[in-house]
Amino acid sequence: MLFYSNSNKMFFLFTLIFSTLISISSNSWLGCWIGLEINLLSFIPLITNPNNLLNSEASLKYFLTQSIASINFLFAIILNLFLMKNFFTNNLISILINSSLFMKMGSTPFHMWFPNIMEGLSWMNCFILMTWQKISPMILLSYYFNINFLMFIMIFNVLIGAIGGFNQTSLRKLMAFSSINNLGWMLSALLISENLWMTYFFFYSFIISIMCFLFYMMNIFYINQMFNFNINFYLKFMIMINFLSLGGLPPFLGFFPKWLIINFLILNKLYIISFFFITMSLIMLIFYIRIIYSSLMFFSFKFKWFKIYIKNKIFMLINFFSFISLLGMILSTFFFF
Repeated sequence: MLFYSNSNKMFFLFTLIFSTLISISSNSWLGCWIGLEINLLSFIPLITNPNNLLNSEASLKYFLTQSIASINFLFAIILNLFLMKNFFTNNLISILINSSLFMKMGSTPFHMWFPNIMEGLSWMNCFILMTWQKISPMILLSYYFNINFLMFIMIFNVLIGAIGGFNQTSLRKLMAFSSINNLGWMLSALLISENLWMTYFFFYSFIISIMCFLFYMMNIFYINQMFNFNINFYLKFMIMINFLSLGGLPPFLGFFPKWLIINFLILNKLYIISFFFITMSLIMLIFYIRIIYSSLMFFSFKFKWFKIYIKNKIFMLINFFSFISLLGMILSTFFFF
């Protein structure tokens, strides 16, 4: 039980942060692999809980999938050392390295572990898995990517992320498929510029942090919990703003990084890909609007006596961030036109 104390959790959290820094600042592929391994071994104690079987199952699944990805990554590095350099071998090695990194970050077609593991985690661990754990693989991907393979995976990420969210009742699985969809946008940003990727990643992490904190404070894990109780309308309004911002609806802050990517895609004459990305974002908005509509319109007499009011000063700060997302496009329009 001492292994799961709060002080040890903080130690593993700091190790997680430093392992990412080791991985992205290394000047050799072996150093990058070591950083990824330390990252894996520091994240597992954070998600493991001896009192919760779902957390223990999720940690075991995470260990197995990440170990397979690490073995593939190491195998590709060794091949890179010993194979003769020509067009075919360079393509083969780049595809192997890219595939192992896609598996690390939960990208299609290696995404099936991602929603299942998300289902067994707490909201704080979900936030780490959706944001921080994507930094190392994506930075390493920017060093050595196969452009045709990356464009193929990028399109499939957006498609699978949009279609996979249908008929999902779990908010964690819904957020997982939303993360896969946004991963397609991030890969397209990485293809254009690392600065654009950093901008998109910052805005995405900002909105996801608000969503995860709201669900954590309200202890909500499934869609029916949004309307089975008479949650305060003020909280529902905050959730609505952030859901629409996450979907990329134009008046909100979440549209700003997507708008930048669409502009770059159009400038490079990739009209079909930009149209496809916009269409998939509209499908994602269907899920969010379905949740919002149900929670706002559902009226239960059975729970009329029960109201969720959270008296917390941090919530005032969250509300301030929500209204920043509401006014975000006004500021972005002022600076970019």
